[in-house]
Amino acid sequence: MVGLDTNVLIRYLAQDDPKQSPQASRLIESLTPQAPGFVTMVALVELVWVLESCYDAPHGTVALTIERLLRTKSLVLEQAETVWQALRVFIAGHKDFADCLIERSAHSAGCVTVYTFDRTAIQKSGMHPVPNAS
Repeated sequence: MVGLDTNVLIRYLAQDDPKQSPQASRLIESLTPQAPGFVTMVALVELVWVLESCYDAPHGTVALTIERLLRTKSLVLEQAETVWQALRVFIAGHKDFADCLIERSAHSAGCVTVYTFDRTAIQKSGMHPVPNAS
């Protein structure tokens, strides 16, 4: 197994660099289920951020990209079941994949509550507001 950094994934998906994209393609297309590539959750969150902020990828395209990565037999995604759970929340309408992954990762680790100051995360991803100190 070999690890794949965010920039390798982006060069492969975007095919936007005349030198690096073919190299990324050769590497990723050489992977097999017996010798897969490994994608960390950090790389996945970075990938989503780059797709949204640099390439203006719409929500549906980002969700489909994550799903395709999860279904690719020559890739192993760190904590794939947690990523699937986060993807379901993301598809259901939450706009921030990182929030979905934070909440689902904490849940998988046994946390009963995830606290945040982010109002959108509270409304959409199942997090809770930080309690007021009295």
